[in-house]
Amino acid sequence: MKFNSDLYIKKRILIYGLGVSGKSCFKYLKKNNFVKCFDDNPKNIKLKVLKKHFISKKEINKTDFDHIIISPGINQFKCSLKNYIKKNKFKLCTDLDVFYSKYFNNLIIGITGTNGKSTTSKLLNDILKKSNHDSRLVGNIGNAPLNEKKVSSKTIFVFEISSYQIAYNKIFKPNYGALLNISPDHLERHKTFKNYLRTKFKLIFSLKKQDFAFINKSETLFKDLFFNKKTKCKIFKVENRLSKRDLSLIKNPYFKSLENQENLSFVLKICLKLKIRKSIIFNVVNNFKSLNYRQQIVFNSKMLRIINDSKSTSFSSSKNLLNDLDGLYWILGGLPKKGDKFIFKKKKNIKRIYIYGKYKSFFIKQLKDKFDYLTFSSLDKVIKQVSTDIKRDNKTEKINLIFSPCAASFDSFKNFEDRGKYFNYLINYYRIKNVT
Repeated sequence: MKFNSDLYIKKRILIYGLGVSGKSCFKYLKKNNFVKCFDDNPKNIKLKVLKKHFISKKEINKTDFDHIIISPGINQFKCSLKNYIKKNKFKLCTDLDVFYSKYFNNLIIGITGTNGKSTTSKLLNDILKKSNHDSRLVGNIGNAPLNEKKVSSKTIFVFEISSYQIAYNKIFKPNYGALLNISPDHLERHKTFKNYLRTKFKLIFSLKKQDFAFINKSETLFKDLFFNKKTKCKIFKVENRLSKRDLSLIKNPYFKSLENQENLSFVLKICLKLKIRKSIIFNVVNNFKSLNYRQQIVFNSKMLRIINDSKSTSFSSSKNLLNDLDGLYWILGGLPKKGDKFIFKKKKNIKRIYIYGKYKSFFIKQLKDKFDYLTFSSLDKVIKQVSTDIKRDNKTEKINLIFSPCAASFDSFKNFEDRGKYFNYLINYYRIKNVT
C-alpha cells in the first residue's frame, strides 16, 4: 500500500497524552506541522517545549485539527476530552499510524494476544539480531518506533501490539501478524469479551493478500476466523505444543513451561517463513533471559524456587504457571480484572495461598470452596508471614514460591514493574533466600 508523503506533513495535529508515544510523536512531527499538546494531567507537561505547545480544553474546541493522535492508554469514553473525541472520532490515530506512513515498505512483524506478547516479541527480535538482521523491538513493550534512528530499507520492526493500540489504529498493519491466544481481559475498557475479540481480530483483518497471519490452532474461538471472508491473507495455524525433536533441543528451564513453549511455537513458525536456521534459533533460546517480572526466576536452590510473575494481571496469565509446578506457595492480590474467572486443572499442587490487598473479597469468592487461604492487608505482611512459614515447614519437598497476582497493580502500585521491584525488595528484606 502506498501513501502520500504529506499524510502527516503540513497538518494541524493534536497530540493527546504525553507518555512515551506522545512525546515521540511530538518530537517527530513538530518541525513540519502545526502541533498542539494536551494531557489530562498537566504534571506530564514538564518540558519547556511541551509547555510552549500546550493547548487548553477551551482552545481545543475552537481549533479544527486534521489528526488527533491519542495515547493508547487513554480511555476515550472516560477521559476529559470524551465529548470532543466523540464528535471527532474519525480523526483519531496513533503513533503507529504516523510510523507506518513513513516505513510501510519495511518488513513489520506484529505480535498480539492476551498473554505472552512481550516474551514472544523479545525472543523473535533476539533471533533476528543473531541472524545478522537489523531488527528493532518496538511498540507496547515500551520502545516508541518513532524514536528509532538510522533506519534503512532492510530494517525489520518487531512490534508488540496491545488491544488499545489496535482499537485506535487507522492505517497501521504488519506484514506478519501473530495472534497468540485470547481470554477475557481489559473488559473495563472494551466493555464485553466480544468487543475485545473483535479488536484483536482487527489486526488480522487488516492484513492483505501478500501478508501472513499466525494463529493459535488450539484456540476454539479462532476457528471461525480461519474461514472468515474478511481474511485476505495466508493463515498459518500454529500448534501450541512443541515437537519431541524441538523439546529435546531446549536446555533453558524457562522454556519448560507450557506458556513459554506456546510462545516458542509461534517464533519457530515465523522463523521458518523467514528461513532462519534452527541452530541459530535454539542457540538464542538456550541463552534467553526471562524478561523482568514475567515468570522470572529470582532465586533457585535445591529446596526453594522463587518466581516473580508480577506481570500476571489475570488468572489466564497465571494458570500455566500454576499447572506446571508442584509444592506451590502462591501469592496473589491487587485490582481484579472485570470478567476474570478462576478455573483450575490441578489443585493438589497448591499448598498455601496468600491473598493481600483491599480487594480480597473478590479472590476469596473465587477460591473459598477450593482451597484454604490466608488474607493480609498488604504485600509486606504476606512476605513477613511467608518467611516464617518456609522456616517452619517440612523441607522434604521443594517449595515453589510464586508471586503471580492475577490482578492489575493500580490499587497500590504505579505499574506491574513497580510491583515487581517491591516484591524483590521484600524478598531480600525478609531474607527469604536464606531460610532454607
